[in-house]
Order: sequence, then C-alpha cells, then structure tokens
Amino acid sequence: MRSKRIWILPLCTALLAGAAGIRLLHPADENASRPISVGTTDVAGALDPAGAYDTGSWAIYSNLYQSLLTLKPGSAAPVPDAAQTCGFLGPSLMTYECTLRKGLKFANGHPMTADDVRYSFERMLSIASDTGPALLFPALDSVTARGRKITFHLRDHDATFPLKLATAAGSIIDRTHYPKDALRPGTSVHGSGPYTLTEYTPGVRALLKPNPHYRGAAQVPKTPVEVRYYAEGGELATAWRRGDVDVAHRQLPPQMTATYDPNKEGGRITEAAGTEIRTVVFDMRPASAMSRREVRQAIAVLVDRGRIMTEVHRSTVEPLYSLIPRNVTGHTTSFFDTYDRGDDTTKRARRMLREADVPIPVTFTYAHRAGETHAAEAEELRRQLEKTGLFRMKIVSKEWKHFQEGYFSGAYDAYGLSWAPDFPDPDNFTSPLVGHTNVVGNTYTNARVNRLITNTQRHSDRKKTAATFREIQKEIAADVPLLPLWQKKEYVLASETMAGSQHLSDGTGIWRLWQLRRI
Repeated sequence: MRSKRIWILPLCTALLAGAAGIRLLHPADENASRPISVGTTDVAGALDPAGAYDTGSWAIYSNLYQSLLTLKPGSAAPVPDAAQTCGFLGPSLMTYECTLRKGLKFANGHPMTADDVRYSFERMLSIASDTGPALLFPALDSVTARGRKITFHLRDHDATFPLKLATAAGSIIDRTHYPKDALRPGTSVHGSGPYTLTEYTPGVRALLKPNPHYRGAAQVPKTPVEVRYYAEGGELATAWRRGDVDVAHRQLPPQMTATYDPNKEGGRITEAAGTEIRTVVFDMRPASAMSRREVRQAIAVLVDRGRIMTEVHRSTVEPLYSLIPRNVTGHTTSFFDTYDRGDDTTKRARRMLREADVPIPVTFTYAHRAGETHAAEAEELRRQLEKTGLFRMKIVSKEWKHFQEGYFSGAYDAYGLSWAPDFPDPDNFTSPLVGHTNVVGNTYTNARVNRLITNTQRHSDRKKTAATFREIQKEIAADVPLLPLWQKKEYVLASETMAGSQHLSDGTGIWRLWQLRRI
C-alpha cells in the first residue's frame, strides 16, 4: 500500500484556478459545524491497525491514530508526534528510544502511556495478520516501556526504523479496547489522532470529528470531515461534478484529470509528481503458468508501456522501467536496459519461449481490482500479448477484498497491483515488493536480493545505498517476479471554497485531512 528515501519529495503545485464557482458559499456560522466532504476510491480494508496494510486503511489511520513520529508536508525527515524525542542509542542502529509527550490522552479521555505503545507493537507482531503491517518490522526483536520511555530492540541494523515508526504501522491504540491475540471486530476506533470516528459505514462513508484531546505535530482541526467512498473513478467524477464532495482525491478517471478545465468546470486542480507505481505481479508457485522465468521475460519483452500511458491513462502516468521511481534514490532503468533492444519483439519473445521448450500459446489468468481504468489497462495488456500469438489471457475482475484474498492464495497467474509507498526511502520499494517478507503474495524469494536489501539497511546515510539499490533492480529485471509499468502523477480537485488541498497528500502515505479548511 504505500511511498521514500533521500528522494526529492514531490512539490504540489496549483495548476489552474477556477473562475466561476459551481458551489454556493455558505454563511460563516455554518462552516465550523458543516463537514468538509472528501471523495476517494481508496476504501479502508479494516479499522484495526494491526490488520491492514492498504492505502485506504492507512489514509484513515493517519487521522484517527497517532504514531510516535510523523512526516511534515514536503519533508523526508521524521519529526515527533506522540513522542517528545526519539533517536538511536549508539552507532549500531540496533536500539531506538522514544520519550512520550506529557499529558497525552486518547479520544475517550484515557491517558496514553508507554505501555500502550509497547502493547500496540507487541500485539501487531503477535497477530502477524496476512493483511497487516507486521512484515515492515522483521528486525524488531522486543519493546520495553519504563515511565515515559519506550525502547525498541532490533535484531539487526535498520536505518529506516524511524521512517517505519512514522507510518500507520506505528499506530498507537488504547490497550484496554483491543484484544491481545485477535483483530478487533466492529467499527469502533480508540486512538489519539486529530480526529475521532463518530459514524462509519464500510465502503460508503466515514464521519470524522475533531479530537479535543489531540496533542501532536499536526494542527488541531476545527471542522468535521466526511469521507465518502466510491467504487470507481467514474462514480467519484460524477459526485464531484454534482457538487457532492468539496475535495476529490484518488482515483479520478485519467480522461478527466487530463482534460479538466477549471475555467469551464470551476474548482481548482493541483498536480504533483507522485511516487505511486503500478506493476504486473507474477505468481511464482510451481502450478502457475508464470513459474518459468522465460515466460515472464517474454512478457517483459512484449509489453509496450507507451501505449498503456497514452491509450489508457491519457498521459497522467509516466512509463516506469524499475522498481524505484524517478526522483527517488537508487532509481534506474534496469528493465529498459535488459529488454528494450529496438528489434522485432515478437520474434525475440517467440525464440525465448521455444528455446525454453515452453508450449505456445501460453494460457494464463490475469486479475485486477474492479474499476474502469483497471479494466481498460487489462484489455490493453491482453491486446498487446495476444496479437503476437504467443499468449492467451483470461481477465478476472474482483472487488478489492476478494481480489486481495485471491492473489494471496495463488488464484491468479498474474495480477495488476499498485504500490503507494509508506515512507520516504527506496527500501520501501524493495523490501515489501521483492524481499523475503514481501506483501505481493507471489511467493518470490531471492537470497542475493535479500542480502543486498539487508546491506542497505545498515547505512544511516541513505545516499550511500544508491549503488546497492541499482544492483537489486538489475537482479529483479533478470528474474521478473513483477514487471513495473508506470509511475503515477498525483491529482487533487478542490472547490473554490476550499484551502489546503495542495497539502492533502505528498506521496508519504499520510492523508492530511486536517490541512483542509473553508475560505
């Protein structure tokens, strides 16, 4: 689900300002009580932070829970949130200690203690949900709490540990309301973030009200926010044009963001160079049609990213030839260097399959999350592969929950998966995607890649890891456990009565609803 390293954080720039307003101004005395409505297609998978590692869940966690650290807009350096101070003890990068702010409370008025922090991490690691964030902390051995101090003891060096604490994986819960050994059912939340959750209908809406007990790095919000969930981008676009939402973010249809004209339609659109990437993931299980490396390599030869960019996404994405996107330390063009030779790609792919004694055509199942754009992308992939006569592709569309269950169980030979990074470090494009505890469900493991990933985690100066990350990507280009397709640009639509939308998201996985306000 998720976002960086010593990369260059995207700067969100307002492109165009709307002229005539399509939404009416309301009296000032209504502004504080009337919720700001925000539309999105990123539905939350779960409300228990030990059980979700997807973009929609983490977006809402950013507002309902606190972490010890957080990221300010436009910065890659973590700053204290629930913590007063944090830092490594000694140069080994194996012991990390934080001191809590004084007087912290959960939204229900219960005091937050170091024991709540310890419990939150121990519980997450103990439950180790298949869809949870425990895999982000393979080096975490134990957590101790004493007074206001929390100490994390690591099994190995991990320079990225502070960045991981700044994600929703570090969400702190009220230990009196969450069972120790199981995920919490229902729709109640007990956190200490800027908002409280007062109403929630899964997949439909979430009503957030300012938390009067909040103390941390974010500004204290003054206005409620209603998050409205839409099944696909077309529905979100319709809601925007009807004036049902004040802000629309993720995932608007490409044809809308590519041609949106505020002078005609009103509102304001902002664009940022995003770090979300899209890949085709190949199932590596022995029974899969993609278990043979030569089959995956042949697809890498054939796929035309340029047509996907222009025909499906209307140039709202950029072709990507590596795991690590542009503007991030370690970015390279390993897939272009390996597979783009300017020759007859069909002839070369056919030769690769025949030399490996792979029967032609290769028949396989490709799955994607339900949605118009995902469906169009799948059809374009099928068109490209089937016109060669080398492949036959069956497309399966599933709602997010069932899609996720399917790829974890090995139900598909290949599937489209987007990755919005969790924190600003190139490690977050390698460990979760191709490391030995990866989250993509394809069972891939490579001992050399794992060693290289571990080596990068030993350097506190992240600029020194660039060469190693390039080596990792070279290895991945040869193995092709997944195929990078594109890097997304970030778009936010906001009505002319709204301010702060340019700070809503900056690719760090934090959804800053508290930045929104009426003007």
